[in-house]
Amino acid sequence: MKKPRLRLKALGALIATPTLAAGVLLATGGTAHAAANPGPGFPAHYAAPYAEVWNSPSALAAVKNATGLKYFTLAFVIDGGGCNATFNGDTSITDASWTSAINTLRSGGGDVIASFGGASGTEIGISCTSVSSLEAQYKRVIDGLNLTRLDFDIEGGALDNTAANDRRNAALADLQSQYAAAGKKLDIDYTLPVDPSGLESDSISLLNNAKSHGLNVNLVNIMTMDYGSSMDMGNAAISAAQGLHTQLGQIWNTKTSAQLWAMEGNTPMIGVNDTSSEVFSTSDATDLTNFAKTNGIQELSFWSLGRDKACATNGGATQDGCSGTSQSQYQFSSIENGITGGTTTPPPPPPSGATGPIHSGYANKCVDVNAASSANGTAVQLYDCNGTNAQSWTVAGNGTLQALGKCMDVTAAGTANGTKVDLYDCNGTGSQVWQKSGSTLVNPQSGKCLDATGPSSANGTPLQIWTCAGATNQQWTLPS
Repeated sequence: MKKPRLRLKALGALIATPTLAAGVLLATGGTAHAAANPGPGFPAHYAAPYAEVWNSPSALAAVKNATGLKYFTLAFVIDGGGCNATFNGDTSITDASWTSAINTLRSGGGDVIASFGGASGTEIGISCTSVSSLEAQYKRVIDGLNLTRLDFDIEGGALDNTAANDRRNAALADLQSQYAAAGKKLDIDYTLPVDPSGLESDSISLLNNAKSHGLNVNLVNIMTMDYGSSMDMGNAAISAAQGLHTQLGQIWNTKTSAQLWAMEGNTPMIGVNDTSSEVFSTSDATDLTNFAKTNGIQELSFWSLGRDKACATNGGATQDGCSGTSQSQYQFSSIENGITGGTTTPPPPPPSGATGPIHSGYANKCVDVNAASSANGTAVQLYDCNGTNAQSWTVAGNGTLQALGKCMDVTAAGTANGTKVDLYDCNGTGSQVWQKSGSTLVNPQSGKCLDATGPSSANGTPLQIWTCAGATNQQWTLPS
């Protein structure tokens, strides 16, 4: 069954909630202006609670100053009418007050994720009825806020809208490729409802569809809340994480156990849930944080930042401005921030193997960097062997193949047949790992082989990944 979510998360709920009117005014009072400054990105593990965009942007600085937590998920970007991405359905994405708050946060080493969807309002993947119009709206948000990471909270009826899910995944996969070609990163997160045993079938279908489009999903964040009956909410969140780990392994079956844990996010609803007998306490938060640290979960979050304080009277029904459980102000933020640390892209170890040309199975052809350019996104191709630096590859000890100071890379970490291979900054990801299997070079992340497109032996033939077949255009000899 679908889990209800706290309905005070988008414009429809705010209209019926006069007590939040001041928050709406604060969120809409600024005027639109230039794009936000670039951010530093995210560490390998971090806490990023959902910050309600109808509340004051000053909450970001207040929490950072009180707890040190400096990563936040902005909830929510929804349709403002006619395929128009807005904060909360009524506020410009480049609203001056939010842009200022984001810039201040980033100047202190923090960053933000924009979350699309939620329980109320209309996610633009539904309101924009073509891939091109949807791409344009996503791009407007990405560029306006200078984002490197998006979250998609897909639940309720939206989760069963298979046409919208397919359109969204197609648009995001294309945008990932476009940004990668420009040397920019675009991580995509999916936030989905869950049972204590794991995801339901509609969520799994959405993720399989994402994989079929070659979309590189950074993490799957589960909403560990609102199960419908009284239970130990900390244990339920941990159980759901364990179930998700198994399910992710069935979808991305070439990833290691550690890589699968690193694809996970976990988002409880702090305090009293919409089912009032379900209470997620600070003790539960400590248990979940310890579990996440032990297993290498990438992200912890919670609903919501504006509720991270005790109520005047705790217990009873859910309240939108406080947790309803015993706590100090921002205690949940402080506890979850214990997960934060590590680096997303640690420098790769120095090359430790042989250096020389990579010969193709085709006579006198070598793996070549187009025009000997070291720019990110430069095509890797087939060309007559000529002894230049553009054909000098080092077999590194970490499984990468390096030329001109960069790594052979599968564009946008794609896994689909036909995904092109390019040159990119070495970043330690699975899209840059190659394993020798007989005479083939296999990218374990995709399970596909390095392949000369066509097949063709013409100079300038681009290299790609393709299902391993052992043909001549997939035969390679490494330097030794």
